[in-house]
This record gives sequence, structure tokens and C-alpha cells, in this order.
Amino acid sequence: MVDTLTLGLVTLVYIIVIIYLGYLGYKRTKKEEDFMVAGRKIHPIILALSYGATFISTSAIVGFGGVAAQLGMGLIWLTILNIGIGILLAFVIFGRKVRSIGQRIKAVTFPDLLGKIYKSKFMQSITGLIILIGMPLYTAAILIGGAQFIKTTLDIQYDLALIGFCVLVAVYVILGGIIAVMYTDALQGAIMMVGMILLLVLTFTYLGPVGEVNAELTAMAPLVPAGLQSAGMTGWTSFPELGSSIWLTMVTTIILGVGIGVLAQPQLVVRFMTVKNTKSLNRAIFVGGPFILL
Repeated sequence: MVDTLTLGLVTLVYIIVIIYLGYLGYKRTKKEEDFMVAGRKIHPIILALSYGATFISTSAIVGFGGVAAQLGMGLIWLTILNIGIGILLAFVIFGRKVRSIGQRIKAVTFPDLLGKIYKSKFMQSITGLIILIGMPLYTAAILIGGAQFIKTTLDIQYDLALIGFCVLVAVYVILGGIIAVMYTDALQGAIMMVGMILLLVLTFTYLGPVGEVNAELTAMAPLVPAGLQSAGMTGWTSFPELGSSIWLTMVTTIILGVGIGVLAQPQLVVRFMTVKNTKSLNRAIFVGGPFILL
């Protein structure tokens, strides 16, 4: 266990760095374009880490361990789609178009982009309405995950952690704009990347070689709980039974829903409009790809 003093010092340093990044965002935000799309001059590494941290976020870092235990290693197909579509296709083809068109028509949000492309206020309004309805549900999962982490780490009440977290995020975004958000995302992404590397290395250092661990996990198939077996789970290293409820959940909601739906997530699309040229998008792939793989 980490002693209280060490935890306190690490938390203090983290908060100081976050405040400094927010201050940088505040100072560098001079006009609307700076607030919304970072003046279209974000560094590709910042873009890659921010994109990865936003894409993966709390819902995956905190929640996917439990989801993998429930659904099995078929989730690896999500990783394949995330890299193939969420990184390669998104950055090389989709992101390039979004960036160039967004810059040409001076769009600063996803609804603004669609509205100006199709010259339709209705398109802009309906897209904004869909985001207004759907985004709080997505955001709620992230806020709950963050609050649970703060509650466990700092040993404070959940309600206090949630309220404090929400207020901090709101103030940070309002004052620092997307520059502060992307700087902070990049920091979080770097921390997540280091943490995932350490977790991967330490896990197999402790349990043994990958092949042996996988074989042992395969042999544990008879231990799958009866409830999961009845829902179609066949083991932790195999795909669920075709057509079962778990199979449908994994394929439609997670693998296809997230793996392909990434192209339509407004909080990710807008990040393509924050870089100055397509070369920056290409360079970002070399950081974003390994991040998603981990």
C-alpha cells in the first residue's frame, strides 16, 4: 500500500500540473477559434494523446476489466476495429477530410461542420439536439468512473467526489477552452499509457509467459458462472455462442457500436480540426496506434 504522505505529494504535484495546463489554455485563448478548435495549431503528439485519452477514457480504463471478465477475450476484435477504423481510417481518410473542409468553411464544432457542408440550419440544429440528448449519458459514465476513483483514492464520500469533480471540469473547460482540455487529455493519456505498459509487464511477470497464461485461462472454461453460460458465454478465451444474448451485446453494442461508431463521436471529430495540416494527422498515427493497442 502507498503511504498517506506519498499519496498526498503525488496528488499535490498532479493538481499543480493540471492547474498550470489550465492556465496555459486560458492565456492562449484569445478568440472563438482558439476556444473551440485551439486556433488549429495543436501539436500532433498532443492530438494523438488527447484523442486516445478521450476515446478510451474512464469507461474503458475502469470498466473494461469487468466487461472482459463478463464477455471474454472476444473483445480483442474491438481493439482491431479501434486501430483499423478509429486510428488508421479516422486519421488518414476521415480526419483529413474533416480538417481540410472544416478549415475551409471555418467550422468549429461537429454540428457547425455538417450545417455548413449541407448549407442547412436544420441539419446543424438536429445534430446539436442529438448531441445534447446523447452526450450527457456518455458523460455520466465518465463522471461516475472519475468520482469512484477519487472516492477510493482519497477516501472521501462519493457525493463530495462527484460534485467536486463536476465543478472542476466545468470551470476548467469554461476558462481554458479546448486548449486546456487537450493539454490535460495529453497528460492523462501519457499517464494511462505508462500505467498500461506497467500493468501489462507486471501481469505477465507475475503470472508467467503469455502462452501459459492463455492456456490456463482456457482451462478455466468450466468455471464460467451458470448465469453467463446460459447467456451464451463459452469461456474467457473463446467467442460467445453465435446468436446468444452475450454474442449480440458484444458484436452489435461494443465491437461494431464502438469500433465503427468512433467516426461519429463529436468529441473526437472536433479534434481533427485542431491541427494545421494533414501531415500532423499522419504523424499522430504513430502515437495514437500504440496507445489504442495498449
